[in-house]
Amino acid sequence: MLFAIVFGVVVASTIPVYVFFIMKRRLSVSDAGAIAATYGSVSAVTFVSAVAFLDSIQMPVNGYMVAVMALMEAPAIVVAVILIGIYDDKNDQSHSTLSVIKHSFTNGSVLLILGSLLIGAIADSKQAEGIRPFTTDIFKGFLAIFLLDMGMVTARRISAFKSYGIYAAFMALLFPIFNGTCVAILSRFVLSDTGDRFMMALLASSASYIAVPAAMKLAAPKADPGLFIPMALGITFPFNIAFGMPLYLALVQAF
Repeated sequence: MLFAIVFGVVVASTIPVYVFFIMKRRLSVSDAGAIAATYGSVSAVTFVSAVAFLDSIQMPVNGYMVAVMALMEAPAIVVAVILIGIYDDKNDQSHSTLSVIKHSFTNGSVLLILGSLLIGAIADSKQAEGIRPFTTDIFKGFLAIFLLDMGMVTARRISAFKSYGIYAAFMALLFPIFNGTCVAILSRFVLSDTGDRFMMALLASSASYIAVPAAMKLAAPKADPGLFIPMALGITFPFNIAFGMPLYLALVQAF
């Protein structure tokens, strides 16, 4: 578990660095920082979709990967804030940096996940069975509703996204493929279970469209959400669900 957590945090801290410098060549510092945070952080919805995928093929995954996911969410946001502060002289970071770093570690999604881990550590399977209809049975229905809502959010912003041309769409496909492939191969030196390696690769390939937009609203108000939200939600997310999961699973099994 310790190796998985350290590996996950290193991955989440490294991805935003090269994503930032790649995107900074064509975009503003604020937009590049927001995209770096987006692709360095992780998608909880992609994670739970992957859990359902593994369950459908009866492949186990260790429960501590939920903790890995929670700890991978914040580092990318912090790294992106630091990069924006260094390279954007016009951006006043005196107040927003502290606010965003605090938000990165204390935003609602992270606290809920960490709180759930604490509850899971205290409770036993018999106690969990009592709330199964509220947690397990209803999950897929709520996931479908959430995805429909996210689809409508993307559709409302798609016109702004088109103004950036094919470059943004291409990078929204390149980043998940590159990140997922590298982690799928490198994870063999850290993890042994196929399910854990697959989950780590998928987390590395995912992009955040919940925590990052909220954080970037404080850290980089000049960043265009009509760019990084459709990249993550309109392209990267459906790609990972439709093509990424079988691709990363095949890579993990091959290496």
